[in-house]
Amino acid sequence: MRSRFPVIGFFLVIAAGSAIGQADPATIEKIVDEGKNRNQVVQHLTYLTKKIGPRLTSSPQLQKACEWTERKFKEFGCQNVHLEQWGVFPVGFDRGKKQIGRMIAPDKVDFQFTTSSWSPGTRGLVRGLAIKEPESMEEFSKVKDKLKGAWVIVTKARQVRRRGDPPPVPTETETAISGAGIAGRVFGSTNDLVITSGLYKIEWGKLPTEVRVMVRKKDMDAILAGISSGKDVTLEFNLENKFIKGPRPIYNVVAEIPGTEKPDEIVIIGGHLDSWDGPGSEGAQDNGTGTMVALEAARILCKAEAKPKRTIRFILFTGEEQGLLGSIEYVKQHTSETDKISAAFVDDGGTNYEGGVSCIASMESMLKEAIEPASKAFPEMPMSIGVVAAMRQGGGSDHASFNAVGVPGFFWSELGRGNYGFVHHTQNDRLETAIPEYLVQSSTNSAAAAYVLACSPTLLPRAPKPPAPPSGSSQ
Repeated sequence: MRSRFPVIGFFLVIAAGSAIGQADPATIEKIVDEGKNRNQVVQHLTYLTKKIGPRLTSSPQLQKACEWTERKFKEFGCQNVHLEQWGVFPVGFDRGKKQIGRMIAPDKVDFQFTTSSWSPGTRGLVRGLAIKEPESMEEFSKVKDKLKGAWVIVTKARQVRRRGDPPPVPTETETAISGAGIAGRVFGSTNDLVITSGLYKIEWGKLPTEVRVMVRKKDMDAILAGISSGKDVTLEFNLENKFIKGPRPIYNVVAEIPGTEKPDEIVIIGGHLDSWDGPGSEGAQDNGTGTMVALEAARILCKAEAKPKRTIRFILFTGEEQGLLGSIEYVKQHTSETDKISAAFVDDGGTNYEGGVSCIASMESMLKEAIEPASKAFPEMPMSIGVVAAMRQGGGSDHASFNAVGVPGFFWSELGRGNYGFVHHTQNDRLETAIPEYLVQSSTNSAAAAYVLACSPTLLPRAPKPPAPPSGSSQ
């Protein structure tokens, strides 16, 4: 058992006039003591992943997670806790618990696989021969009598699609195959990770109908080896994918610790509560870790009875995986507040510890003071502030939505032994991959840094606002 963190009063001797000097040293002591010695972030993450599971935007699981975190914020003592609607999805999606994929002949192999979110499943267990995809009408004519009820094995390279690209136009052969009554198509990953994604812009009256499964490379190799041997290869899938008729309202979760002196000025701590939902995934590191860090930071601050001078606002965004939708809409809906947001911190890099942020030179001293409590409390997890010429525009998480309108948005760098590439959007994104001691540091740092900045003499300095697009143009 780890020994309790000694309260030795080292925060009491920090020079007056600094950002920390403006904060209450005794409160900082309490924040660090609570965060380091009685941290509950792993308990939160365990409930989120094991009791709720993955949380696709528009799914019942995401709504359950929103309502659960709303209750927790209230339980901790936060104020102005609410679900804030930012949009609707035309069709919802529920990936049911029955997700089976395997080869039953000539050998028995249980697959690791996925299907796109917002894509059809099977009606019960569907068993069929594995037939290698014909690549011409001549090849099609030779196997067309075997295609009804078969799983078509696609071996040619798939066209890479970017978000927003129109669907590829099927060839004559592909159209003929689709019309032959096949059970579905099976694709292979390039390695033993299967990555889940999906296109949510579908209409109830025009739902996709073809079952498309991706298996890991190891499983595809087994299928192709069986076909090459000349034996009949039989596959079966049971995919309990369900469409939910919309519109489905989608919410961010918002909670606050109100400021005592400047309540209209704000420090934001956040992450995204939604995740992808491929079979096997629990949405643990992307971004269960980041959102549970934010949730625990709120608990720590409330337990320490922190009285920040500015409001600390916690936001669990949704729709991030579909293009930062929840944070983009949040910024639009709160335009009147943007000039009074000191900073927006996002933790969305997996299970490793918060190692610092990058900023422009004018922000450096205040941010160094903000991370100082955690730097001293966790010396084995060194942190730093990197100085860059300009705040980065764009980026793959919700901080980018704030930087786009001139609000200082920060993505915590993640340092440590965790391998984010192994879990990112894959079947491996599970609770077991989380590293508890890193999450303890991250939640403690998030709480302390937010408190220090919320008590600073001024708002964080800003880079010049990005220029507005010319009238009539689109971004």
